[in-house]
Amino acid sequence: MTQWENLMAPVYTQQLHELYDRDDLPMDVRHYLSVWIEKQDWQRAAGDYGLAILLFQQLLENLDIQHSRFGLQEEFFLMQHNFRRYKNNFQKYQEEPCILARKISWFLEKEKEILQSVELNEKVRQLCVEQETMETDSQQDLERRMAGLRNEVQCMEHTIVCLEEQQDEFDFKYQTHRMEAVKDENEKQKQWNTLQSLVNQLNNCRKRTLVGLLKILDKAEDLIETLVKKELVDWQRRQQKSCIGAPDNVSLDLLEKWFSCVAACLFQVREFLSKLDELSDKVSYEKDPLKTEKPVLQERADTLLKKLLLNSFVVETQPSMPQGKGPLVLRTNVQFSVKARLLVKFSELNHLMKVDVSMDSDTPQIKGYRRFNVLGTKSKALNMTESQSGGMVADFRHLTLKEQKCGGGKGASEISLSVTEELHILNFDTVFDFKGMSLKLQASSLPMVIISNSSQQQSAWASVLWFNMLSLDTKDIRFFATAPSAPWPQFAEMLSWQFLSATKCGLNAEQLEMIAFRLFGKQQSYNHLMVSWAKFSKENSPITFWVWFDGILMMVKQYLADLWRDGLIMGFVTKAKEKSLLKKKQRGTFLLRFSESMVGGITFSWVETTLTGEPEIKTVRPFTKNDLEQIPFHEIIRNFQLMEMDNVPENPLLFLYPNTPKDEAFGKYYSDKSGENSPYIKYIKTKLMFVTTENSLESSSAMKQGPELQPITGLCGAEQSTIDPEVLTLEALLADPLMPLPGDTDTAEDFLVSSYDPNLLNCDLTSSEFNLQDLHTLPTQFCGVFQ
Repeated sequence: MTQWENLMAPVYTQQLHELYDRDDLPMDVRHYLSVWIEKQDWQRAAGDYGLAILLFQQLLENLDIQHSRFGLQEEFFLMQHNFRRYKNNFQKYQEEPCILARKISWFLEKEKEILQSVELNEKVRQLCVEQETMETDSQQDLERRMAGLRNEVQCMEHTIVCLEEQQDEFDFKYQTHRMEAVKDENEKQKQWNTLQSLVNQLNNCRKRTLVGLLKILDKAEDLIETLVKKELVDWQRRQQKSCIGAPDNVSLDLLEKWFSCVAACLFQVREFLSKLDELSDKVSYEKDPLKTEKPVLQERADTLLKKLLLNSFVVETQPSMPQGKGPLVLRTNVQFSVKARLLVKFSELNHLMKVDVSMDSDTPQIKGYRRFNVLGTKSKALNMTESQSGGMVADFRHLTLKEQKCGGGKGASEISLSVTEELHILNFDTVFDFKGMSLKLQASSLPMVIISNSSQQQSAWASVLWFNMLSLDTKDIRFFATAPSAPWPQFAEMLSWQFLSATKCGLNAEQLEMIAFRLFGKQQSYNHLMVSWAKFSKENSPITFWVWFDGILMMVKQYLADLWRDGLIMGFVTKAKEKSLLKKKQRGTFLLRFSESMVGGITFSWVETTLTGEPEIKTVRPFTKNDLEQIPFHEIIRNFQLMEMDNVPENPLLFLYPNTPKDEAFGKYYSDKSGENSPYIKYIKTKLMFVTTENSLESSSAMKQGPELQPITGLCGAEQSTIDPEVLTLEALLADPLMPLPGDTDTAEDFLVSSYDPNLLNCDLTSSEFNLQDLHTLPTQFCGVFQ
């Protein structure tokens, strides 16, 4: 199949429409000449004039041939007309055929990217399905092995009973034989032979019992290896990722079930071994296997049980503050909660095991490293009442941290870390004492960042994200001494998790590509690139990449979550991409995107038509938290209006990209009341004024003559106000201060600007004749956007 035939699948439809939404290479031409187009070396022709002119001529010939084919069929009359027009349009490349070759090559490369991106997404989906299937298969395998272990233990219980009965029979006959005075030697020998046969049977039974116990321990050891080195490690990694937004299952119920099952079986094995001790004390003989082999089994059973118990004490819920950005960021003198859990659950231990909390038991030798005291109720009993699932938990809900006043340690290392790169660990200690097994257990939290001011929270959360994204060593508190870089795919996944956890809707491939473009510039592929810790959270301070991204995230979470979940916000899209998408769309088509430089800003751009019929893209200055606190964004879109030349207000926003009518897209969010009855009209009247007029050269000349200032009517009948030219400032007339990305040549004149002065209506800056020296003479030309 040709590349084009592969792209005919429905999954590529939307991306193809966006790609071929221009006349550089009409989709009709691409479709009907697909075989010929794909056979040519357009990339070489882009730099070879001779080849380019040859392919140009062949293209025109092929267009003629296709045109003649349409002429044979009446139903293709319109296509025949279109192909005549296409040929005429291509004639402009006669002098510069290399440009045409370069454009066609670009389209073919973009098609390959579309195919690769969808294929990659499908592979990811398949991997997710396979992973879920593997997890299910792994769980089913563990369940079968657990059932096998329980069955072996039950059989062993029966074996021990039979062994005891057999030994009792032998013991009874042996004692009887000793007490009877049998004089007949034949009878005496006969009884002795019977006893010898019984002791042989008893010996064989003891050996079989020991072999059975050895098999049980082998199975238990295999299960413990799986639980400790795989299942528990996998859970710990899932918990790490869950702490930074990943939708991973971190329930401990299955692990508790499995840990408790193996522990119960091992305790039964220890009881069996104790029973064998009793039997051996009652009846023993030369080369008794219980005397020689049982101690080895006892030591092995105890070792396995200790290993299981030492790994069974975990931190179920990591330390977190009620109003924090996420777990693992704590503030001094602010209460936080944390929960520890014992995965070996025995009802007999309910309320008996005390858990103590401490801080930084292993203090690193780092210059200036701070130390803290834990305050509050630092000791609690493990109990089943504080857990929804009935697990053995110690739920600490009212702990606080206080910095020690002795000053930070000098340390043996010259490494110095910032407060938000300094990692600390909470430790939990308890003693397991049950059925003769006494053992000290310890659990540790994931590394935390401790701050003293809320202004540090954003940077602290960046550290938590970076550590838990990259580190598999959950006790590496020196991580930021040499913080590693993150591969782009892993980094992109983490960014998507932030939106997924905040809004239930992550980032798609196109949005992540824009972010990658912001970080790396244009690249053929981003998968091999690395994001450094400095690029993420330190470069361009104070507006680092993370500050910019987190500002958008917080704005969406608080004010735009519903619109984001419904896919109404394109969001992460560059100005250049925005223009390419809107340029060929009908008048009134608009899209919503995040500001590329303003922290926590969202704006919209729409298509207008100039007097010459050319499309013109207009953009408003971004709206921020202060705006969205006053009026929902969908109401801004609903009520946005411009004042035309004849003073007729008109909303230029008609179709959400690509072609959804505005009211169809946003209607379900609208307030039931509109117009003068709208609950937002008071704010709109006094705060929002979206007004513009044509700014022609003639009107500019008239203004310079200094006519009397006239009142102007604002959005939705806003009250008239006279503009005082004295309050105009350069800042009020500046466009969105977006820093252009590589290849983005957009200028400030693209924006309708906003003002924060209640008496100020801003000027329409779309005219190329605008002169800053004339600021004091501008009256009714102003387009007030935002107060």
